Amino acid sequence: MIEDKKGPAKAGAAEIPANDTGGDPESELADSKDRLLRALAETENVRRRLQRERDDAQKYAVGGFARDLLSVVDNLRRALDAMPESAVKDARTRSLREGVAATERELLAVFERHGLQRVDPKGEPFDHNFHQAIFEAERPDVPAGTVVEVLQPGYLLHDRLLRPAMVGVAKGGAAPQEEADEA
Repeated sequence: MIEDKKGPAKAGAAEIPANDTGGDPESELADSKDRLLRALAETENVRRRLQRERDDAQKYAVGGFARDLLSVVDNLRRALDAMPESAVKDARTRSLREGVAATERELLAVFERHGLQRVDPKGEPFDHNFHQAIFEAERPDVPAGTVVEVLQPGYLLHDRLLRPAMVGVAKGGAAPQEEADEA
């Protein structure tokens, strides 16, 4: 006969499973409920984050393509500026200019339908979030910090800057309106 080396079991001692903390069943229930609620909240947060990321991906997916098309619309504008309406003498040149203008209008309409907005800030205060200053010009009749010339318009894709407007800014003129009000 083989005897148990642990010795005889004590009378009345119950076996406790290894995973049981020996605590109150109500506190265990509350702890399990808390863990469940936290897991559900985490799942909901992950779902919302993924939904937001998916929406952003759909909204801004055309960003690279739109950025590439900006040079096309810039070239159409340069072509129209190179031949002003007053310089057109014959019907053939007028027809060509009208075709380029129609192409530019259509491209800009497509941009608008897809959330691409032109930033043309002439006369507005300089905003480093949307404008890139290329030069400063002495303009005593214009408040300092005002955009006096737009070299290249900027573009927004929905609410994100796709390309800043390249601008010339007035310096040395009258104080900007906001600063004059504060003084």
